Amino acid sequence: MKPARSHPMTMIHLLRAVYWYDEALQSNLRRHGWPTPTRTQSMLFANIAMGETRPARLAANLGITRQSMSQLIATMVERNILVAEPDPRDRRAQKITFHPDSAPLRHAAETVMKGLHHHLGTRLGNNRLRALDDAISMDWGPIPDLRPLDVK
Repeated sequence: MKPARSHPMTMIHLLRAVYWYDEALQSNLRRHGWPTPTRTQSMLFANIAMGETRPARLAANLGITRQSMSQLIATMVERNILVAEPDPRDRRAQKITFHPDSAPLRHAAETVMKGLHHHLGTRLGNNRLRALDDAISMDWGPIPDLRPLDVK
């Protein structure tokens, strides 16, 4: 049994879980003959799957510059993975969506993710996995202002 920690490490644990999940996804896609996305590409796809379509928001979410995001999107458009079209709500902006040709890759990724979910249910226990899913899928509310922080 691990000793109790004296301070919360939720962010570290979540980040480690994201890395594990992304590496497992990439490894299994590669095993099945698919080209594996970089972590940045994988995070881009996840953001688009969550409904984010604006390049500026995608760049902010991934912590990269707008120029880097434009280059990344251009590469994915060339490979028929993404489509960039004018945003009907704002003609100055683009809307990024998945290209229809990317459906087989997206299906393969979804199949791997379902397999990983089943694996985690077996490894962690279905009740724990359900509790984890419930906790991290909740709306955590607005970003709190924790001022003043008593940093020592």
